[in-house]
Amino acid sequence: LGVFLGSLGHPILEAVENVTGPWKGDVYIPCTYGPLQGYTQVLVKWLVQRGLYPVTIFLRDSSGDHIQQAKYRGRLHVSNEVPGNVSLQLSTLEMDDQSHYTCEVTWQTPDGNRVVRDKIIELRVQKLSVSKPTVTTGSNYGFTVPQGMRISLQCQARGSPPISYVWYKEQTNDQEPIKVAALSTLLFKPAVVADSGSYFCTAKGRVGSEQRSDTVKFVVKDSSKPIKTKTEAFTTMQSLLEAISTVNPSWNQTTDIDGYLGETSNEPGKGLPIFAIILIISLCCMVVFTMAYIMFCRKTSQQEHVYEVARVNNREASDSGETMRVAIFASGCSRDEPASQALDNDYSDEPYLGQEYQIIAQINGDYARLLHTVPLDHQLLATEDKSVC
Repeated sequence: LGVFLGSLGHPILEAVENVTGPWKGDVYIPCTYGPLQGYTQVLVKWLVQRGLYPVTIFLRDSSGDHIQQAKYRGRLHVSNEVPGNVSLQLSTLEMDDQSHYTCEVTWQTPDGNRVVRDKIIELRVQKLSVSKPTVTTGSNYGFTVPQGMRISLQCQARGSPPISYVWYKEQTNDQEPIKVAALSTLLFKPAVVADSGSYFCTAKGRVGSEQRSDTVKFVVKDSSKPIKTKTEAFTTMQSLLEAISTVNPSWNQTTDIDGYLGETSNEPGKGLPIFAIILIISLCCMVVFTMAYIMFCRKTSQQEHVYEVARVNNREASDSGETMRVAIFASGCSRDEPASQALDNDYSDEPYLGQEYQIIAQINGDYARLLHTVPLDHQLLATEDKSVC
């Protein structure tokens, strides 16, 4: 485009041949050009054909924007945000606005001269019939809401304004619908269970017949039974999947639940990734094997401890038996010794040294036999000890 403009030497003004706008509505008449280096915009005009001569309705110069006709004040706006865009916007069209409009732009050239270019656009104003209205709501709950919520139903239709709207609520037993509002917005502040029912709206313009919307079923739920949105249902199902994988990873319901989550989420077909499922199952298996190994080690350690305690107890019992027999020998030999000493009142140790050595030798011999033979009865052993003494 720049090469083309450069070959011509002047900016090119572009516009459509005709535009159609709705009666009582708004219209946009495009008029643009490509800025060219060295060319400066100094004047913009919009003119409308009145009789034989065009009349200026808008002027933009170095001092600013000026609306030349009182009829267009408050209804006319010319773009100024983007360089090269001087399009015209008219609001609240009347039937006499239908005419030929001229877009005229003046530039100053690099050599100081001025170049003027213009385009003529035909504006047609039509009285448009009202289209079939649609019913919408601004809540993410749709047409099912909890009790106590502030919500509105909106009826919208296209056509030449003004458009009048009426809201109706259908009745049971084939009764006539009840008129509930004469506005485009039906407001519930707040919604109660009694507001539940089937609603529809009608739209009527100055042109055409009255149009009716489809019937919508509006449901107000009891506040004691909270409503789960799609996001909450997805989160709940995802938590359930994680719990199932943790408790028993061998269940084969993961694929089905994962598919359900994919359909429930905002992006169809995208559920819990397969690698995440494999990772969860692997971790669960590791935990199970680790716990089993720990329990096995503890059981083996307890068995070894019991065996060691039993072996030690047997050894202590054997030692205590031998000690008791030695004590019996000693008691049998020394039972009469204090009496003899007391009667004779002789403190000489010579008569008793030989007996003491004999007793010790006899005890040592008996102790050796006890280690290699089966122990004798307690009474026989005591009697033998006495005789020896």
